Amino acid sequence: MLQYDKTNISMSAAAKYDAKQIKLLQGLEPVRKRPGMYIGSTDTKGLHHLAKEILDNSVDEAIAGFGKKIQLIRTTPNEVHQKLSPKGALGNEAIIVVDNGRGIPTGKHESGLSAMEVVMTKLHAGGKFEETAYQASGGLHGVGSSAVNAVSSAMQVISKRDDKYHYQTYSQGIPKSKVKVISESEVKELFPTASKEFVNYQTGTIVCFVPDTTIFSTTDFNQNVLTQVTKDRAYLMAGLYFEFIDLIGNDHQHFYFENGIRSLVTHINMTRKPLHEVFHTDKFWKDEETGKQIGVEVALQYNDSFNVKVDSYVNVISTPDGGTHINGFRTALSKVLRDYAEKNEILKTGESFTIDDSMEGLTAVVFVKMSANDLQFESQTKAKLNNAEAQPAVYYVVKNAFTTFLEENPKIGRTIVNKILLASRARLAARAAKDAVVRKGVLEGSSLPGKLADCQSRKAEEAEIYIVEGDSAGGTAKQGRDRKFQAIFPLRGKILNTERARLDRVVAFEELKNLVIALGAGIGETFDISNLRYHRIILMNDADVDGEHITTLGLTFFFRHLPEVVKQGYLYVAVPPLYKLTYGKNEAYVYTEDAKEAKLKEINKTYKGVLKTQRYKGLGEMNAVQLWDTTMNPETRILKKITIADAEIADQTFSDLMGDDVAPRKKFIQKQAQFAKIDI
Repeated sequence: MLQYDKTNISMSAAAKYDAKQIKLLQGLEPVRKRPGMYIGSTDTKGLHHLAKEILDNSVDEAIAGFGKKIQLIRTTPNEVHQKLSPKGALGNEAIIVVDNGRGIPTGKHESGLSAMEVVMTKLHAGGKFEETAYQASGGLHGVGSSAVNAVSSAMQVISKRDDKYHYQTYSQGIPKSKVKVISESEVKELFPTASKEFVNYQTGTIVCFVPDTTIFSTTDFNQNVLTQVTKDRAYLMAGLYFEFIDLIGNDHQHFYFENGIRSLVTHINMTRKPLHEVFHTDKFWKDEETGKQIGVEVALQYNDSFNVKVDSYVNVISTPDGGTHINGFRTALSKVLRDYAEKNEILKTGESFTIDDSMEGLTAVVFVKMSANDLQFESQTKAKLNNAEAQPAVYYVVKNAFTTFLEENPKIGRTIVNKILLASRARLAARAAKDAVVRKGVLEGSSLPGKLADCQSRKAEEAEIYIVEGDSAGGTAKQGRDRKFQAIFPLRGKILNTERARLDRVVAFEELKNLVIALGAGIGETFDISNLRYHRIILMNDADVDGEHITTLGLTFFFRHLPEVVKQGYLYVAVPPLYKLTYGKNEAYVYTEDAKEAKLKEINKTYKGVLKTQRYKGLGEMNAVQLWDTTMNPETRILKKITIADAEIADQTFSDLMGDDVAPRKKFIQKQAQFAKIDI
């Protein structure tokens, strides 16, 4: 695990990290006016980004050499929050982050305010602008804590320094009290759970916030997301202890990984068959021009699947869109493998492979540490790294270490290269089929599949396509649709399970090939999201076990082969009704068992005649009008929008349920069986 030389920074940084280092640039009002610019969005993704921002402030302390334990607590608002929050703004849940770092400075700032108030209420204010305070940090623009404060209906902060508890409260980013010293008993009263260990720390911080309901579409946190956020950071920070306490969901978990990202790679590959031991390197690279150092840590392992899983981080901040560090990694990997193949004469005459070929079946974690003062991200959400110097740093560290690894492990080298050559051959074999798809995918006239009942609109943003299994349901859907904007694509039977299918098999499967043509965006190397003909792609299947299986096959296809469709939010699942209730001249449709019971009780209070309950086994049991009213009418239908909250969890779930290995699927079934509702 990469570690900075703490002997050189501990005392000096602690001494110099005071009020003078907090730099004030501007106020908070822009955050509430345009929250998306600072936290990415105001949906559930943006909501969880708040927890990450506060959590990563504590992680930054650990990176800088201060603090050994971090707690993330999900709870309900306390009485102070209720008093602070404007009417209608208080959410149902609060997040608390506790660490035993140095605590936020509380001395008088050059602005005349307490340094703690400056950090919590002013944009671009923080110790991370100064090299002496944080040599490596996830924060950059100094807007993390203050941005979270701005979009919180209420916030409380306690900083323990010099054996004193410094306390301040805020509402929507505005201080509601001056920074004051409170007693240990008051700390315990305010935070019964968070204070248990905190009061024994020499220094540390408690930050508690409640998201503002006037900003966010939802203020309820997801236990699984918070668990994963905590666990991810534990993997990255080897030797740092994390604790997740969910007082709402009644969950308590501890995370500590001595082997860091090597453990993470092993965990990701748990449902696959690894081809070799985990490769790991952890080095510093020095920029000769500036003299600055960049820490590079990489772990990788090939498996027998066709999928690529490369996670990247900069100072524990996930960079899902990659950036310069990933460019350096990809180039180095391909260069080393190509040189190895040529040197050992593994390639046949005329054979070669691309960078994409060399990535097939790869699981890797790329983790770089840089000075916070130098970091350049695309935005405050830090999805993509822009620092040019990160590319050569990762390239040279990986190139040198991986070359040595293959030379010392020739059997592993040959195994990896042979797998890559199989990928290259499959790519070449599939090219003709893919070209055929492209040729047939021209959007005018007869080039579209004959089975497609297209819509009249040519505007993708208003057009939608229903993918329906079976000619019967497809025929009903064609009759019931609004042909102005609704297209129907009927499938014949269950489609191919594409979890472990290479692209050549996918495009050779007639139903999927026609679907790709109908969608218009291509597939694989030819895919272009701008050519997608529909911005609502809806899987509509029967509300029974077979229908759910067909839906799962469809989800697998899009997740593995058209992932950008899912990422852009264009994939949906239709929810047909389970029951039709008829009483007198009235009809009611219900979509769940619980809804049925509730509706029956409601009807029985006012209606005493014969009540008929019809259980729909398939879409074909409904006529065109009923299908329109219940499942296709935008005014009355229910659609489930498919999103990827956590790519790693989604990847593992598809591998478990749709892969060749029976054991993970059996384990999943055994674990979830108690929650299943059997339809007999």
